[in-house]
Amino acid sequence: MNYRHLYHAGNFADVVKHAVLALLVEHLRQKDKPFFVLDSHAGLGRYDLASPEALKTKEAEGGVRKLWAAPNWPPELELYGEAIAALNNLAGTKRDGGEPRWYPGSPALIAHWLRARDRLVAVELHPADAAKLATEFRRDPRVTVSQMDGYTALKSWLPPDERRGLVLTDPPFEATDEFDRLAKGLREAHRRWATGVYAVWYPIKELGAVRTFHQAIAKSGIRRVLLAELWVEKPGDPKKLTGCGLLLVNPPWTLAKSLESLLPFLAKVLARAKGAGWRAEWLVPE
Repeated sequence: MNYRHLYHAGNFADVVKHAVLALLVEHLRQKDKPFFVLDSHAGLGRYDLASPEALKTKEAEGGVRKLWAAPNWPPELELYGEAIAALNNLAGTKRDGGEPRWYPGSPALIAHWLRARDRLVAVELHPADAAKLATEFRRDPRVTVSQMDGYTALKSWLPPDERRGLVLTDPPFEATDEFDRLAKGLREAHRRWATGVYAVWYPIKELGAVRTFHQAIAKSGIRRVLLAELWVEKPGDPKKLTGCGLLLVNPPWTLAKSLESLLPFLAKVLARAKGAGWRAEWLVPE
């Protein structure tokens, strides 16, 4: 429980994760019926990119700020960019000038996209962060903040009353067995709510650990599993975060095609060395 995301807010991994998240929520908003979102490792609602913590690492410079300066955004980025602009009180979209000082965490982004009847449960284990998150959303009846372990939340909050929805699981990867816990948590959650959409974030460091995780999910019996990965330099150094991925269960049928436009653009813009790249492919088809 030592991990604090404020040191890493707005980095390339946040950009990838949240840009894909925007596409998932956009799909849910296309129907009138309400939907439910569970954010199992929510963190804070927003992060100050001018804080001492953010300035110490300057990871946002290679992430959201690098993206913000890039021209010719594909349409798949517009909802994500609009949300960041709105939460920074910038006019319109990114093209209207200004640079974001605040980077919205996943609960702030999701809440921005919710409609009146939709619902978010934001779960955070760290007491101080959970308290700040509760304060952030104290006047928003659509949002419930729960201080508890994220994997326990997958048992406690699923299935929801709503038939439609999304589970975002984004653990800090402090524990050496995090991939194992993640695979187990996804299997248990899917047993409870097989029709939900799941987005599971993971880092790309040691490639063997990633392959083992993929194999565990492939053998789990879960169907319709899509992988979306991006790396900003040649992957394989276990000491460096060279990339990240999202394992997506029950994704919208249009998502794979959208990723083929989104990911190559992000890989080009966010690249920090030779060997940057991306992939979007099915781990388990229908």
